[in-house]
Amino acid sequence: MAIEIDRRAFLAAAGAAFLTGLPAAGGEALAGSRALFATAFMDEAKAYGFAIVTERGEIVHREAMPGRAHGLAWSAEAGRAVAFARRPGNFAIGFDPAGRRAPIAFHAPDARHFYGHGVFSRDGGLLYAAENDLDAGIGKIGIYDAADGFRRLGEFDSFGVGPHEIILMRDGRTLAVANGGIRTHPDFGRAKLNLAEMKSTIALIDGETGSLIADFRLPADYRRMSLRHMVHAGDGSLWIGGQFEGDVFAPVSPVIRLDPDGALAPIELARPARSLLAGYVGAVALSADGGQAGFSSPKGGGYIVIDTMTKRLLGRTALARNSGLAAAGQAMIASSEFGRIGECQYPLYWDNHICAIG
Repeated sequence: MAIEIDRRAFLAAAGAAFLTGLPAAGGEALAGSRALFATAFMDEAKAYGFAIVTERGEIVHREAMPGRAHGLAWSAEAGRAVAFARRPGNFAIGFDPAGRRAPIAFHAPDARHFYGHGVFSRDGGLLYAAENDLDAGIGKIGIYDAADGFRRLGEFDSFGVGPHEIILMRDGRTLAVANGGIRTHPDFGRAKLNLAEMKSTIALIDGETGSLIADFRLPADYRRMSLRHMVHAGDGSLWIGGQFEGDVFAPVSPVIRLDPDGALAPIELARPARSLLAGYVGAVALSADGGQAGFSSPKGGGYIVIDTMTKRLLGRTALARNSGLAAAGQAMIASSEFGRIGECQYPLYWDNHICAIG
């Protein structure tokens, strides 16, 4: 059952009233911004929440959450965003960044937990969430009615283990699911229970019927690469960030490309870029024109940007414990667990993802 959370003056209202309802600093930041983003954090008292920030990193508004959040989904059509609990967690919160409706908390059903990510249907009517079937240890995609308090409508298979990020392909119907291949269970926290036999895949699924269209696996020497985060580039390719669970000294690239013709292969990186990622991509972002993809790494401490057409490295930026990454026009906004976001520094520990919300 969906549970309404007290707004506590959550943003104030839409339009001009939205500005007047904010604190002075938040209103000034919003008035001078070109884009808004949402991201989760933990504060110095170890309390959790999410914040709405500008492309410069200025906080427009912040709101408490009952636990640690991970990924966020946004639908302009529905006018709502959803923040998912960090895996393995079972709560999510739907909220209206313009403050016109109260936030709503909802939960994964018994014997399921969220994997931290989800995506809205093109019309904003449905929310698809990556979930785990605790008993069977296989991935599920939960389906929720975004217009009815995120009431759960059903589920279908993710056709793999440990589904993480889900994105909607450009046809508006096909879901791409990164099955990370790693089994977890809330009784064991974040312990990885099946590394010896993990099998990570990218599954393309019909979002209306739940049927498998195609799935793809990496070569055998990349068997320990857990595929996690994705963007759909302008040329139709998928750019995927992986997290390597094998030999830390293996010269593997965690940047993977799925060509429109179905070839799934790692992108070779020169040693400086490969070292910056340290075999572990925390987030992937795509520029507005689809021509540049960014890959962040909290382990390596920074992010790289690649031209999606030429596969050429365009730049690398050092930022300690960087994971959050999103496109701000043709640039990137990045965050650090040490409090840096965009051009600003706060006494907050930013979580793994940044979501553009308009």
